[in-house]
Order: sequence, then structure tokens, then C-alpha cells
Amino acid sequence: MTRGRFITFEGGEGTGKSTQAARLVERLAARGLDVLRTREPGGSPGAEDIRALVVSGTAERWSARTELLLMYAARSDHLERTIAPALEAGRWVVCDRFADSSRVYQGLAGGADLELVAALERGVVGERQPDLTLVFDLPFEVGLERALGRGAAETRFESKGATFHARLRDGFRAVVEANPDRCRLIDASGDPDAVAERVWAALEPLL
Repeated sequence: MTRGRFITFEGGEGTGKSTQAARLVERLAARGLDVLRTREPGGSPGAEDIRALVVSGTAERWSARTELLLMYAARSDHLERTIAPALEAGRWVVCDRFADSSRVYQGLAGGADLELVAALERGVVGERQPDLTLVFDLPFEVGLERALGRGAAETRFESKGATFHARLRDGFRAVVEANPDRCRLIDASGDPDAVAERVWAALEPLL
């Protein structure tokens, strides 16, 4: 059986990742592909329990280091119980956030030790890297306004302040530059239909 494809969506708050991930799943399914949509932190029962700890409370609830360890505990369970079995069964997996979010949120923007970030990625993710990572890019002020305007219950990361969110955007751009074979920068501004076409154009080479 052919291994499935692993697609991840990345970017700062309010960039439209979740909306576009759902649209892509529908489009792939319409092509006859067996597609699983999942998210991080979360995506398995244990990881969803950890998500509740990480995304709620005050911005200062966890240090970047503790946050990183929680994220990787959730990711380990998610990989073991959801992602790896789906890929081995030949399914496509579309995941809203993955390891790049830890590198950027906790590492580049949060200040956690980048050697620790890299060591956790090697130990937990290893060779199970995405086939394609779509990084949604938008001025952070626009993204924050969108995120806070939708009245989401989980606002711990949105409340971390403008400096943090500016570092997020720079961090995600740096990830794209460092991983040109895997990552594509997606202009997340404008009409959702236009963004969806940019996503599809980036993905088509995998079909």
C-alpha cells in the first residue's frame, strides 16, 4: 500500500489556516482521496486533554519551556494514535499546525532553547516530516484583529502582545527560507476563494 501524504498548515493567529484546511480537505475528497483533517495541539483524545491546558488561562500561565514540553507530549500522542496510522493506511492527512509551530511559538518567538526544540523534534517527529507545509502570511495586526473579532474562547496566545506576534510572523518566514523544499509561503490576504486557489496551486505537484 502506498503511504499517504502529510500536509501541514502553519502561520500566526487569524491567518485563515483552519478555514483553508477545511476547504482543501473538501477539494481533495472530491477528487476521490481518503483525507483525514486534524489539528495541533490535539488530534487524539490525550492530546486534546493537553490542549485544554495549553490554550486556556493567562498569557503567563506557562513558561515557553514548559509550553514546549506540553506541546511535544501532545504531538507524540497525536503522531502515535492518529497521524502515523492514517498515513500507513494510505490516507492523506491535513493538519492545522505541527512541529513548525513549536519552533516558532515557543522557540523563535517565545525564547525557549532552540537546541531543546530541535532535540524534541528529532526525538518525537524524526523522519515523519510533512510532505508539504503551507505557511500563511499576513500582517500580524490584521490577523490579530480577525482572531479576536471571531470571539474565540481560546485566546491565551492572542493575548501575548504585539511584539510576540511580530516575532511570530518573522519566525514563520524564517522557517520557509530554511526549508524551501518542504515549505511554501501563502499570501493569506484578500478573498478566501483567491487564497484557496493559492493553496491548490502549491499542492497540485503532489497529486
